Amino acid sequence: MTSTSAPARRGLPHPGELSSSQKLMVFVLSMTTFGLANIITEVLPSIQVGPIELSISYLAFVPVVMVSLFHPLYAALGAPLGEIIFVDLLMGNFSGIGELEGYIQLALGLYIGGSLVRDPLRKWQVALAAFVAVFIDKVLGGITDIVKVLIGVADAEFVEGLPESIIVLEAVEQSVDIVISGILFGAIPAMLLAPRLHGKIEPLLGMAPRTPDVPVARRARMSAPFVILGLILALVSVVAAILDELDLNGIVLEGEFVEVYGPQILWISVGVALTILVIAILVGRARARKALEAKGAAADAARAATPAATDATPDA
Repeated sequence: MTSTSAPARRGLPHPGELSSSQKLMVFVLSMTTFGLANIITEVLPSIQVGPIELSISYLAFVPVVMVSLFHPLYAALGAPLGEIIFVDLLMGNFSGIGELEGYIQLALGLYIGGSLVRDPLRKWQVALAAFVAVFIDKVLGGITDIVKVLIGVADAEFVEGLPESIIVLEAVEQSVDIVISGILFGAIPAMLLAPRLHGKIEPLLGMAPRTPDVPVARRARMSAPFVILGLILALVSVVAAILDELDLNGIVLEGEFVEVYGPQILWISVGVALTILVIAILVGRARARKALEAKGAAADAARAATPAATDATPDA
């Protein structure tokens, strides 16, 4: 399967030339789609096997498709916010500063994973992005849990008489999550969806599809500054988790609306997310239409001016 150069084909900006409004639309699209996906996971059952819980942490393929098709930075920043707004905040389970832990870990994983994709039509690149994104998120989460236990702010679940077993149990739990969320509900559906959606939804927001011949600017690179930044962000997520355990969260919302009003309260989040999604698409299409009309008018003016300039040139 070959890809064409969409930027030249349709006159639309590629991911490295997006305007501020288009970056915002990518952010909002990623936020709303992942928010809707997390609403679905709220009603899915989980299975407890001893200290290990078998559940779907999140439908990873949704944000992975976003970071594979669009600019990975803006899509990665938007996706985790969808869970915070449409699930935690609207469902009365907002933990303030503690939300930074999950936001930073998932956003960092998605950004790195999306930056690995050069061509969304190559399924193995999209599958790798999904695995890497979930792997980073879960590993950072596991390390954070162990740190909280080691400094004494969280209770540990370990085999009696073997306190060291917390590391083994944490590794098993995170490995299970990586398999479920990263492969079964991440890599497999993402590698099937991304090539099919490539070139179909990007023009709706007024931008060209990603192609291998046009590298995405500001993607994650294995450099010393980026590694240092990643370590700093990981440390910030650990601090946020510790503050959460110490109940130093600032603004907190603990309404537990689902338990009080029942699962039907989830429809409020669905309605809000769908409304924002439709508005973002309509605004994107309107802006894309205006941009293309402006470019067409400028091209027509340039063509009209060329013969006039030629005629005005005196003969030698």
